[in-house]
Amino acid sequence: MVTIQPVSRALVPRDTDAANRLTAPNYDEFQSDREVWELLQKRPECVLRITMAHCHVPEIAGILPDGGPQALEHSVSEMQALQNGPLVQSLNDILWVYEVVSPRRPDIRQIGLGGFGRTAEIRTEQQPNGTIIRNEGIHPDKAEGRARLIRATRAYIGTVNCAVRDESGRFVTALDTIADARPCDYEAIDEAGNRHRTWLVTDATQIAELQALLANEPAAYVADGNHRSAAAAALGEEHFLAVFFPTGRMHLEPYNRLLPSLGQSPESLLSKLAVNFEIEALGPIPEFRPEQIHEIGLYLAGEWHLLRPWPGTFDPESAADSIDAAIVHKHIVQGVLGVSDARDKRLNYVGGNKDSRYLKSRVDAGDYALALSLAPVTMEQFGDVCEQNQFMPPKSTWFDPKIRSGMVMALLE
Repeated sequence: MVTIQPVSRALVPRDTDAANRLTAPNYDEFQSDREVWELLQKRPECVLRITMAHCHVPEIAGILPDGGPQALEHSVSEMQALQNGPLVQSLNDILWVYEVVSPRRPDIRQIGLGGFGRTAEIRTEQQPNGTIIRNEGIHPDKAEGRARLIRATRAYIGTVNCAVRDESGRFVTALDTIADARPCDYEAIDEAGNRHRTWLVTDATQIAELQALLANEPAAYVADGNHRSAAAAALGEEHFLAVFFPTGRMHLEPYNRLLPSLGQSPESLLSKLAVNFEIEALGPIPEFRPEQIHEIGLYLAGEWHLLRPWPGTFDPESAADSIDAAIVHKHIVQGVLGVSDARDKRLNYVGGNKDSRYLKSRVDAGDYALALSLAPVTMEQFGDVCEQNQFMPPKSTWFDPKIRSGMVMALLE
């Protein structure tokens, strides 16, 4: 059983114009503070001024320490200004239907139900029967960083993306019916051209019907926002802000890697890789994206190569070990480069909002020695890992499109 509760005190954009001015990508969608600062120069009213307050400064040289006292003080000040400003209104006891449509998949409506998920339902060692299943381990420093922001602002701005199987199709049908019945309350277009639309649900009878439909789901999988849900739980909050999407409408993009050579020559790297991978030279083509899982693109010394893991390099019965990101870490990052910690700062994880041309450009510029282009994890793989009560390998799932921060926020009493 999965529980959703209305947000007792929600802060929402007043209209579409306000939504476009206010909403922003999540804090973890950026490659650097510079990217955040540049976006804030173009859109200074957006919620990044709160969630990434250390970058809300006039000059790039003045960027503050992330999560430091001065940045948190600025977050609080900007949150108060937002609440008292003309872009938002406060509503009580709401759920919402949330739709995202990508220009790359214009015929697919990714639609979900937003509200409060329960922290008591998150599966942990202490709660092994929890019905909300995380897909990756939690880094305490990241969760604490989000907790400090929540504690300071007394608000949830970032939303957790949860997936449910909806095998009967009744849940998605109910959401489609609501969205088709009337125009949305407001919408926003993001930097990639994705259209985000919100229908606020305030009728008590309709709320109860949607709650009952979601309660039929045996489990929900945290697709994005593990640290945001962990931060709420660490603070002792009863709820976290979430949208529950049926898996049939969700889409994954690859999570790629930029890596150093650590003093090894291209010839040495290829020789070591040949132990665990079949290697096919593709030459100096401008880009390469694998077409299916267990195909890995390697850009090294100006040329692309296709790597296929040899049989026996992973356990096919283990859903987590079969993920390409796990194979890459075991046999390339750790096995060849000798870097055991996936959080090592020398490793750069590049989300699906950057393509293989970007990877190539960073290597050509000398910033990194090699790039790895992976195929997206499939929704079946994702669900299997969760069902086996395992964690996804770090930085292996990039759900696209992402939930837009600021479409609905929650104020905490």
